[in-house]
Amino acid sequence: MVVDASVLAAWVFRERNAQDAHGLIQGQDLHAPRLLAYELANIARTKSLRDPQKAADIEASLADAMAMDIHWHEVDHVAVLRLAMATGLSTYDASYLWLARTLAVPLVTFDERLRTAR
Repeated sequence: MVVDASVLAAWVFRERNAQDAHGLIQGQDLHAPRLLAYELANIARTKSLRDPQKAADIEASLADAMAMDIHWHEVDHVAVLRLAMATGLSTYDASYLWLARTLAVPLVTFDERLRTAR
């Protein structure tokens, strides 16, 4: 399955819906566009700025996420642009949708717009 930042961040940063996220990805073969790593790093940055006393824990959680067994993929950026234009999604979200469609696997997300664009 393709996992997006909303689900993986919930799990690795122990957000309120972490158990839901874990239930979705546990035991699954995870795929993601390389974009996911940048999105997780940005989420870690935002969390660290908001809560500096937890920055070391947040950094450790990011490192744990990067060590997960995720199959990283490049995307066809022109195809992603076309998909974004057709669906009204951002190109970031369209990257996940494009990959899921290309691999013919489910996409797991907590993002309602992305979930309904499938």
